[in-house]
Amino acid sequence: MTCVNRRDLGLLVLRVGTGAVLAAHGAQKLFGWFGGSGIEGTTAAMEAMGFHPPKHSALAAGLGEAGGGALLALGLATPAAGAAAAGAMAGAVAVHAPAGFFAQGGGYEYPAFLGFTAAAIGLAGPGRYSLDHATWYVFNQPWMVALAFAGSAGAAAAVVGKRARGQRKGADET
Repeated sequence: MTCVNRRDLGLLVLRVGTGAVLAAHGAQKLFGWFGGSGIEGTTAAMEAMGFHPPKHSALAAGLGEAGGGALLALGLATPAAGAAAAGAMAGAVAVHAPAGFFAQGGGYEYPAFLGFTAAAIGLAGPGRYSLDHATWYVFNQPWMVALAFAGSAGAAAAVVGKRARGQRKGADET
């Protein structure tokens, strides 16, 4: 096995593993699968966490995780998939940040890891064993990387910023 084949095999394993975890987590939010609360429960949780409008936030988080994760696992539209998943994880990091870094204390360690991994795959590309490769990289062009990550970063900053402003406003009123 040459280095190129090993690299592509490694990307396949990383893509499928990360994508499956993200897709399952998003399916909990959207459909209530795997013990999740579904869209209604996720909407209530988003409202309690200060995301407004809560149903739009629940849908965005669920779609970013489930859709981004499924596309990562398939290696299809890899820049958009990685950016969407990373953007969704930015929101999760914001929620867990007050608890510190480590997951054992409720911190942001795990969502940060998933976000960085998804972003790295989106930037590195899917490798040879992917649907992007099978479709001659139609959905994985260099300009798509910049557009996808800029859009995801902008959306994540807007959502997290709006939540932070709402929390400050609520704290000022009490």
